[in-house]
Amino acid sequence: MIPLAFANIGMLAALIALPAIWFFLRLTPPKPRLEDFPPMRLLLRIARKEEQPARSPWWLTALRLTIAAMVILALAGPVYNPVEEQAPGSGPLMIVVDNSWAAAARWDVMVDSAKRMAGLAAEADRPVALLAAADGSAQVIAPADPSTVAERLEALLPRPWAADYAGLARRLGQARELIEFGGAIWLSSGIDQEGIETFGAALESSVDGPIVTYLNDAADIVALAPPVSGADALNVPVIRTESADGAAGIVRARDIKGRIVGEAPFAIDGGETLATASFTIPVELRNEIVRLEIAGTSSAGAVQLIDDRWRRRRIGLLSGASADTAQPLLSPLYYISRAAQPFAEIREARDANAAVALADLIDTGASVIAMADIGTLPPDVVDTVADWVRAGGTLVRFAGPRLAADTDELIPVTLRNGDRILGGSLSWRTPQPLGSFSDNGPFAGLPMPDDVFVSRQVLAEPDGSLAERTWAALADGTPLVTAATVGKGRLVLFHVTADTSWSNLPLSGAFVEMLRRIVAFSTNLGASDTAGEEAQPVPPYRLLDGFGRFEAPGSQARPIVGGLADISVDADHPPGLYGSEEGFRALNLIASQGPIDRVDRTAFAGIDFRPYPVETPIGLAPWLLVVALVLLAADTLAVLWLNGGLRLRLGKGATAATLALAMVLAALASPPGANADEVADQMALLAANTTRMAYVVTGDSQVDEISRAGLDGLSRVIADRTALEPGDPIGVDPARDELAFFPLIYWPVTPDTALPPANVMARIGAYMRQGGSVLFDTRDQFQRSTSIGSLAGTPAMERLRDMLASLDIPPLEPVPADHVLTKAFYLLNDFPGRYAGGPLWVEVLEGEGRADRPARAGDGVSTILITSNDFAGAWAADEGGTFLLPTVPPDRIQREMSLRAGTNIVMYALTGNYKADQVHVPALLERLGQ
Repeated sequence: MIPLAFANIGMLAALIALPAIWFFLRLTPPKPRLEDFPPMRLLLRIARKEEQPARSPWWLTALRLTIAAMVILALAGPVYNPVEEQAPGSGPLMIVVDNSWAAAARWDVMVDSAKRMAGLAAEADRPVALLAAADGSAQVIAPADPSTVAERLEALLPRPWAADYAGLARRLGQARELIEFGGAIWLSSGIDQEGIETFGAALESSVDGPIVTYLNDAADIVALAPPVSGADALNVPVIRTESADGAAGIVRARDIKGRIVGEAPFAIDGGETLATASFTIPVELRNEIVRLEIAGTSSAGAVQLIDDRWRRRRIGLLSGASADTAQPLLSPLYYISRAAQPFAEIREARDANAAVALADLIDTGASVIAMADIGTLPPDVVDTVADWVRAGGTLVRFAGPRLAADTDELIPVTLRNGDRILGGSLSWRTPQPLGSFSDNGPFAGLPMPDDVFVSRQVLAEPDGSLAERTWAALADGTPLVTAATVGKGRLVLFHVTADTSWSNLPLSGAFVEMLRRIVAFSTNLGASDTAGEEAQPVPPYRLLDGFGRFEAPGSQARPIVGGLADISVDADHPPGLYGSEEGFRALNLIASQGPIDRVDRTAFAGIDFRPYPVETPIGLAPWLLVVALVLLAADTLAVLWLNGGLRLRLGKGATAATLALAMVLAALASPPGANADEVADQMALLAANTTRMAYVVTGDSQVDEISRAGLDGLSRVIADRTALEPGDPIGVDPARDELAFFPLIYWPVTPDTALPPANVMARIGAYMRQGGSVLFDTRDQFQRSTSIGSLAGTPAMERLRDMLASLDIPPLEPVPADHVLTKAFYLLNDFPGRYAGGPLWVEVLEGEGRADRPARAGDGVSTILITSNDFAGAWAADEGGTFLLPTVPPDRIQREMSLRAGTNIVMYALTGNYKADQVHVPALLERLGQ
């Protein structure tokens, strides 16, 4: 027997009219006859007798009768699988829908049941009040027309939080004296939630009539609990309502872009409510997981979001040395990276500009930032890093020549001031071994290695707090590692370098364990909870809806202020990701592994519990109307075909298509707009295609012309005497132009030179870290006494010191006698320019084959050179080769030596220390007996 019923069975009486409809539909007008001109020919053939209507084809009549029957049946309201039920009670009807997260799995059944009840109330002419359990007291309890309620049900969706039964009970108590309901329908998700018994009591006291509750005890509610990050796997607990049957499924892991990272099966035995899905995937993939979900389950409870709290710590690396990828084993960051890779995520700075690099590392959620041999940072950068440390960051600094020469306030102890040339470092004839680890520090309990020795270190000023700030010391009691707590974070200083130039500590296993414990003590800033009034609000980024899908934040969602532990999931703070794409915190609906309990029916004595219908009624009227519409379209086409009206007319369509194609071609043929960066691109092409030197444009036309003519004259001399043929020099503006194209930049400094902004000097510092060299020339040796021998004394030199104050300048020294600069092309003893007597200052090298200077990373090229001898003035010449300025005193030999000095400087900047091994030539010749 087919389960079929009709809502308006009286409409079926219209089927009796089908024979009359058949009689009229079988008639059709005669087919029109087509005649050609001339018109007189048409008039002769006009029939003088009356035309009788022709009969329509039988199949067309049957088609039209079917259309009429379909319309009549649709108006009768046929229902497949009807449910014999009535809206309980009389008078106003209350419908309560549990639209919490637990209802998402059977939401269609609940909404269909609510619509069916509203329809039954409409038949009885009863008003209906619709209440959503998850919306709590934030709704008005007022009966409305059932059609209005049906519209609200169409827009109603499950919420990604629990039902607010307590708030709904209070709202019922307030409306009890204003509205008297004669019956109630409660569509429940079937799970026990906070305040549900209070709501049941309020419902019974507010309704003067029967109360029917629909729930399904056979359906399981499955959810995910917070994952547990293990050493070799990410374990995800799966919880469900109690059931005698077993269950199995798959937990799927996705990244921020929704791509599947991995899948893990789970199985729950009968009678059990907990199982675990384990992801044993590589750590690199594990750190990409942002979302865990139960495959095939649409519910916010079946989703767990992951932030940095479940990931490995992130360490940012930054070095003060010049970039040198050709010798990775000599890089100061190589040993830190290799030591920390097994237990942390390594991220090296992408930008050579220290300010930009540190800001990037902080924004990407680095828990630890390790800086190798960085002495001073700009004041604004110091403030930024200090705020990051106070918020919980760990700053680990390693010593080196730059830090020994000068440092900022981001160190745990006060260091002894060292000379800029000597570097302020202590050297021993006998290397010192490790002595002890502090019992109060993270290194407590580490075995003391007996093969670690330190040959150089930076010293701390003794004071009352030095002992408690020392985590590790040498055998003579001097500190090796010191630390201080600043706010929620720490400042840690290794008093040796990060490479092997000062000690062999980076080669030992103790170095790995020391870094491991420092990282373990750090705070994971990517998702750490912040508390207190000073915590910054974290805005919603991507939120979950009731079905567990990501959606854009709505207007009601508020930022998170304080720790996640203090936040309850509700309408103001839905579950989801808070923050931004660069860093976010995850707020999840399920916060524990507690069981999911079912509704206790015994607590509701006056409520009739019923199961949801297994098969819901299906209205057939819309489908019948669709079929009738399709048949009507077929009838129209049939009539047109019988009358010869189906003829294709492509003329206008072809014309329109041709016009559209012409417009597209015209748009494609339009000339492109002018490139706003054309000038910059031209300069980049010129600088990239030919090796060129550059000079900084100061704004003083006379100084800039001498700089251009000087570099131009030097370029011609180099082209004549060497295999290098430099192009014409280019004037650059460090604030705007790209500097990476030039191996050497000449910067004349005058007392009137404008002090560059901090961001310009930061670009210069980045250029130097990337391997470029800057030659500063104060051109004031004629004002200086040859006995001063320092970088101070004249207005131009004072201006240069002000300019370099914000840069992390390494220790400087006059060019030593065995420096590569003295033999890069010519053999030189000094470096005169237009003036003689002033030294050429270069970076203190820790190589060059000296016994007291261990090898250093890089190609040995000094990133900064300083002179006062006015090189450009000595090199400046016109197109004919006539020098523009005389030397002081006038001397042809001095001019020649200045050109040789310029040649050596250019070759040095281009080729590095490839000639440094010439110091071994005498020893090699001696061994060969020559």
